[in-house]
Amino acid sequence: MEELEQGLLKKPWAWLQLDKNSLLAKAYITKQGYALLISDLQRVWHEQVDTSVVSQRAKELNKRLTAPPEAFLCHLGDLLRPLFNDIACPGKATFSCDHVAEALILRVRSELSGLPFYWNFHCILASPSLVSQHLIRPLMGMSLALQCQVRDLATLLHMKDLEIQDYQESGATLSRGRLKTEPFEENSFLEQFMVEKLPEACSVGDGRHFVTDLQNLYMAVTGQEVQVRQKHQGTGDPGTSSSASPPGTDGQLLNQPEEPVSSAPSLPVPEKEATTPCRDLSYPRSRGRSGGSSINLSLSQLLRMDLENSAP
Repeated sequence: MEELEQGLLKKPWAWLQLDKNSLLAKAYITKQGYALLISDLQRVWHEQVDTSVVSQRAKELNKRLTAPPEAFLCHLGDLLRPLFNDIACPGKATFSCDHVAEALILRVRSELSGLPFYWNFHCILASPSLVSQHLIRPLMGMSLALQCQVRDLATLLHMKDLEIQDYQESGATLSRGRLKTEPFEENSFLEQFMVEKLPEACSVGDGRHFVTDLQNLYMAVTGQEVQVRQKHQGTGDPGTSSSASPPGTDGQLLNQPEEPVSSAPSLPVPEKEATTPCRDLSYPRSRGRSGGSSINLSLSQLLRMDLENSAP
């Protein structure tokens, strides 16, 4: 898996509001190029370019500016970072998007060294394999992880009920009657959830809740997939090479991985990426019955079989 592809996969989604367009987007920028993925929940667009394309496009759009491609990439990183992290930077840059045939063009207007700076991201429709890699497979992995979490919580509730029953049989009583609860019945709970909570819980809307509530879990799942792929590549398994490189992108894909440029950090940067293998992955809980701050998820066992079986 090339460095741009791998870096993009491990990035979280950001929610963008450009004019009347609500979009999900993720980006990864290095000194050798950038990769960008955008979706309106109907279609997914992608662009991945190297320095040669950056230089050529910079000459076409900014005839008065002369700089190495690394400088333009660094400036693009500085412009996209506030947008992707939902940080207000008045006057620093303006963004707009246009649909041209089946492509999407994200336009940027800013200044560089006191001169006007323009950039157009030319995104084409993403290949099915890329959509699977960034959306379908991670969402399936997240569903499996959340299902495992529900099972663990149900087991914990049953254990709590047994503990309470033991207290009651020992003569203990509640000092406050309002705290009394009925023993947990998993089947009744699931049936009630399907009837009362499911319509609201599965309302996707414009995708904003997916971005604000689930990105830690998303990055844990994609980080796990990257680790599994790297492990297979390290053992020389030819069936795990990346199939996510979309044909016909604007520019050549990188062939040699490079370290990300320090002056243009990858986007966005709200959380740390997983850099070492870990079996127990955790993410903050936004809601819950327990007062704990995190839930440990064993994703390796859930995903390993699916990932290994999916290799050709």
